[in-house]
Amino acid sequence: MQNKNTLFGILAAILLALACANPLGTPVPQDEFPNVETVVAATLSALTATLPPDAAPQTPPAPVDFAPSLLPRSMYFLANDAAQFAQVFRLERDGRTITQLTSEPAKVTEYDVSLADGSVVFVSNNQLILISADGSNRRAIFDGGAVDENNPFLTRVNSPVFSPNGETIAFGHKGLNFYSVASGQSNRVLEDSLDDAGGGLVIPRELYWPETYSADGGKLIITLGYYEGASSAIYYPNGGGLVRLANEQRGIICCGDYSLSADGSALYAASPTFGMFSAGMWRVDTNNGNVTALLLGDFDTNPAEVADNPFIAPDGQLYYFHASIPNPGDMINRPALQLVRSAADGTTGRTVLRPETFALMNEALWAPDASFVIVANAPNEQVYFGGAAQLYYTDGRPMIPLAPYAESMKWGP
Repeated sequence: MQNKNTLFGILAAILLALACANPLGTPVPQDEFPNVETVVAATLSALTATLPPDAAPQTPPAPVDFAPSLLPRSMYFLANDAAQFAQVFRLERDGRTITQLTSEPAKVTEYDVSLADGSVVFVSNNQLILISADGSNRRAIFDGGAVDENNPFLTRVNSPVFSPNGETIAFGHKGLNFYSVASGQSNRVLEDSLDDAGGGLVIPRELYWPETYSADGGKLIITLGYYEGASSAIYYPNGGGLVRLANEQRGIICCGDYSLSADGSALYAASPTFGMFSAGMWRVDTNNGNVTALLLGDFDTNPAEVADNPFIAPDGQLYYFHASIPNPGDMINRPALQLVRSAADGTTGRTVLRPETFALMNEALWAPDASFVIVANAPNEQVYFGGAAQLYYTDGRPMIPLAPYAESMKWGP
């Protein structure tokens, strides 16, 4: 899943680059990244690939009193190995046993886990690679070839997503693609739309890559990428229909930073930052794409209502991180948020669930029943990807540390 904390700065840099020459810049070689505290290079590829975290090799955190099954499922994440390459790790249900699943000679940029059998698909060296749940049976299933360093989006493989039954892998490469695990064949259903500006300059008009399936597999939420921003759409794998969002109201609803209702009929998205786009929280009707603003924080709203990482629970209650702050009349970045619960409208019965504030949260992974949330807290405000994985109960019980660093956290089976 991609975090939007740095999206606004990335897009601004892209626009500046367009005015100068290449709209997407040139990616920095991995060995030039001193650490994850270096701000991500201003390229559109940052919207579709994560940075390798420069954290210590993963070891279990200091012993604490863990229940035999602290977690409802195993948790997967990216972190560096001893060679400082990002790899896929698994945290077992006991909340302390960590297993390294990949050992690639190049960084793993993105991955997904099959809820059907625990298989892992990931991207490394611009290849799509599939492994079994225990890390064995490694095989490359798609090769994107050499990456065009001047226009990396032209050939980059990104954002693999398993279907709920584990039979199909959706991914981005020159558009939206589907790979059949049984047949080993892939087909492209949406082709990226590009503008050739001449002189080797190619500008993305509209790019497509997948983010998440509905639980029944009938809908696939995809990101629509532009050089000046991004949006989302609902793709129907059976039939090929595409539903675009309507009435986004300066919202930035994209990049996997949202929650789908259990029946897939509603999508909740939020943003704690405004500037190029507004902050707030939105509900999307996935049947027709209509967007309803639940909270809004913009230059003309006072106070500014900002939110992040919403989760619509099975009982219909909405959990999210929220702050209502005096409008400074300027861009807001990293506000101090509190964990709250409300009715599905985002307002009725809003209750603060914990005393902590979260100003350095880079991502959050919710328990399926909303009994807790795992937050990746950055060590400082300059780190925009990953952080220390910490479990916070929604009933106020003490926080439990899980891992010193985790990025792109996902549930397994």
